Amino acid sequence: MNVNDTRPLTFHIDGMTCGGCVGSATKALDRTPGVSVQQLTLDGPATVRLSAGADRDAVRKAVEAAGFGVRFGD
Repeated sequence: MNVNDTRPLTFHIDGMTCGGCVGSATKALDRTPGVSVQQLTLDGPATVRLSAGADRDAVRKAVEAAGFGVRFGD
């Protein structure tokens, strides 16, 4: 995939309390078609790159399926 064909999305994940939570959220997002995790930590916002028709709804569904909440910046 060409990096020019992707767009970044930054958001906050609510409810993560440990490294295992970070791992679960990362795994859920990485399994989502068109979503590539760029940064995900306990201490700040998460950043993913979206491509292939992926959108905020796909990100929200993945995060919620992992048991967490999601807040977008706008």
